[in-house]
Amino acid sequence: MQENELFDVTIIGGGPAGMYAAFYGGMRNMKIKLIEGTGELGGFLHTYSEKTIWDVGGIPPIRCDKLIGWLAQQARTFEPTLVFNQNVIELQNQTDGSFVLKTNTGESHYTRTIILATGRGIVELQKLEIEGANRYELTNLYYTVQDLNSFRGKHILISGGGDSAVDWAIELAEVARKITVVHRKRDFRAMERNVETLKEIADIRTPYEIVRLHGDNDTIHSATIAHVERQDSVVLDIDAVIVSHGFRSNYGTLHDLGFVIDDGVLAVNDQTETDVPGIYAAGDCTTYKSKVRLIAGAFNDAILAINSAKRYLDPEAPGMAYVSSHNDIFTEMNKHVSTSLKDLKV
Repeated sequence: MQENELFDVTIIGGGPAGMYAAFYGGMRNMKIKLIEGTGELGGFLHTYSEKTIWDVGGIPPIRCDKLIGWLAQQARTFEPTLVFNQNVIELQNQTDGSFVLKTNTGESHYTRTIILATGRGIVELQKLEIEGANRYELTNLYYTVQDLNSFRGKHILISGGGDSAVDWAIELAEVARKITVVHRKRDFRAMERNVETLKEIADIRTPYEIVRLHGDNDTIHSATIAHVERQDSVVLDIDAVIVSHGFRSNYGTLHDLGFVIDDGVLAVNDQTETDVPGIYAAGDCTTYKSKVRLIAGAFNDAILAINSAKRYLDPEAPGMAYVSSHNDIFTEMNKHVSTSLKDLKV
C-alpha cells in the first residue's frame, strides 16, 4: 500500500455489514479499504461463534463461526486492502472533498467516501453484579459460550431473559444434564417460538434472580436465587453459571465526530446517508425508519451504502451493480468455480 494512497471507499468495521460492503464495492469496481479495530474479521458475531444461525437467506442452518469464515472469504473476493488492529480516532475533511482518517496507531488513511460499519462498537458485557462473582470467572462462571461440549452432563444455571439466554438454553439442552433459567421478569424478551421450546426443555424460574454464589475455592457448586417480589429464596446445586444480561456498546470517539445520534446509534436516511456528504453508515451502528436488525438487514444496508457512495462519486453511475449472474466482472472467476458448483447438493 502506497503512502497517501487514495481509496474510493474506506469501510470502518469488519462485521457482517463491513464485510459485505467490501465485497459489493468490488462488484462496483471501487477501490476499497476496510479498517478493523481487532485482529480479525467478524465483529460481534464472535461473541456467539458456536451458535447456530438459521435466518440468513439461502443458507441452511450454519454455525456462526462457519458463517464468519464464508463472509470473510467473500469479503476478500476483489482483494480489498484490509487494515487490522487500528481504531479511527479522528476524521479530517480535505479541501477537495475527500477525507483523512487518523487512527490510534498514528497512521493516516485517505479516502473519497466513508462507510461506518462499526456494529455494536466495543462490546462491554453486563456482568453479574453480586459480591465475589468475579472470582469464579476463570472456572465455571461464563458470559459467553465457546465450547458446548465443556458443559456435557452438567446442571447449568442461565441468568437472562433475552434472545441470547434463550438460545443458549436450547443449544445447551442437547448436551447438559439439566438446564435452569432464571429471569427477573415474568416474560422473556425473545422469539416466541424459542420461548415455547424453552418451556419444554428447561426448569424456568420467574421472576427470580441470582443473589449469591457458593463455591469451594474458585469453583461454584451452588447458587441462591430469590423471588424478586416475595424475596423468598432457593438454593440450587449447579455445575456452571451462564450470565446473559446484555451488553453496553462503546463506540469510542466515532460518536464524537459530529454525526446525528438517535437512541445511541447513527441516524441516517433510507439511503444510509449521514448528515455529512460522502459518509454513510450500515449495520447495527445505525438506524432509520425501515431498519431491519438481522444479519440479512446488514447486507442490505451495505448494498445501499455502496450504491450511495458510487452515485456520490459518479452521479451518472447506475443505481446498483448488475446481478452477479450477468456481471462481466465474474467471467474469469466463474471458470474456477464451475466444477465445484456441479458438485453442490441442494
